[in-house]
Amino acid sequence: MNTKLYTEKICVIGLGYIGLPTASLLATKGFEVYGVDVNEQTVDMINRGRVHIYEPDLDVMVKAAVQSGRLRAFYEPQRADVFIIAVPTPFTDGHKPDLSYIQHAVRTIAPLMELGNLIILESTSPVGTTERIGEWLREIRPDLCIANRGVVLNGEQNQTVYLAHCPERVLPGQILRELVENDRIIGGIEKRSAQKTKELYQKFVKGELLLTDSRTAEMSKLTENAFRDVNIAFANELSLICEDMDINVWELIKLANRHPRVNILQPGPGVGGHCIAVDPWFIVDAVPQKSKLIRTAREVNDFKPQHVVNKIITLSDRFKKPVIACLGLAFKPDVDDLRESPAVQIVTKLSENLSYRILIVEPHVTQLPEQLRENENVQLSSTMTAIHEADIVVLLVNHKAFSDVDLTMLKEKFIIDTRGMWQ
Repeated sequence: MNTKLYTEKICVIGLGYIGLPTASLLATKGFEVYGVDVNEQTVDMINRGRVHIYEPDLDVMVKAAVQSGRLRAFYEPQRADVFIIAVPTPFTDGHKPDLSYIQHAVRTIAPLMELGNLIILESTSPVGTTERIGEWLREIRPDLCIANRGVVLNGEQNQTVYLAHCPERVLPGQILRELVENDRIIGGIEKRSAQKTKELYQKFVKGELLLTDSRTAEMSKLTENAFRDVNIAFANELSLICEDMDINVWELIKLANRHPRVNILQPGPGVGGHCIAVDPWFIVDAVPQKSKLIRTAREVNDFKPQHVVNKIITLSDRFKKPVIACLGLAFKPDVDDLRESPAVQIVTKLSENLSYRILIVEPHVTQLPEQLRENENVQLSSTMTAIHEADIVVLLVNHKAFSDVDLTMLKEKFIIDTRGMWQ
């Protein structure tokens, strides 16, 4: 039996927060990597050894990978031995999963597929998506033998196209380290697909590689994020309750957490990011009648930005033309990632009132997101200027930079601290 694993050339579809770090890491490990993205500016920047997103040390790794000649970026997929799909999986207005990016990726690589190729889906996806990739491939390439769920494959390893799901499990700000150190779940459409994927990942992952089937791997990632969402919702609901009862929620949580078996998370202005704010809806969509707690948690967390807006509006009624300083736009501390950020939602809603002058402080970006750029009443500012000129100061993200604020500057201001940083 031919047991050789063909992994000399790897094509990574999607060069965002997961795809680009993965592609550059693989290139530094000696693979010939073709990165693919539909954004021309992204492709051009990478081919010049530059990055379009911020992640610690990513710029150094990308530059080294490009200069070595092992990482090149393209607008279209290139023929390879392994195809890694790392494209977005958002949801529609009705919280229905949008698989169009994955389907487009499959359609673009289908003409290049050869027997023995391996397709790995890293995008967080609804249960059954890896199977759907196989279905789409069979429709486009009926000439190929595509690995199928539950089928035991016999014969030579290069007689089939293999499919697996290996969800990313990294934390923005720690991506390069966690890509190597974290345990990874590998779900094959069948056992040989899982094994082939393991043989690839063990060449750059130090964490344990845990093999299962693709459906379990897909559900595992959704479960991890739904667990976090439910726990954050508990903290956010506590903050709403404590507000009505005139209790300091930050002190309350600190005291409750002194119990040896209690570990309450910290409340905030909502939940953002590409995972926690999105993935639980995939479970709700699949089994709506039996995911009541997960749905409720999503609703609690989705309500929180509007609650913050309402508090700001109430305070702003004290002023004819209030100046509002909004500190932070990212979805979490010390990153530039604005995806699904509750802070962006809050500022966008406030910007609709043209009587407000809104000063935004976000030390990790150089320009406002597109939906705010044309608003004349919204502008980027420094921390000192924003606080000095503001009537209302709203802390939305607990960036380290805001921990150095001189609290005496806040004495004459109305403060809304959504993160408990200045308590």
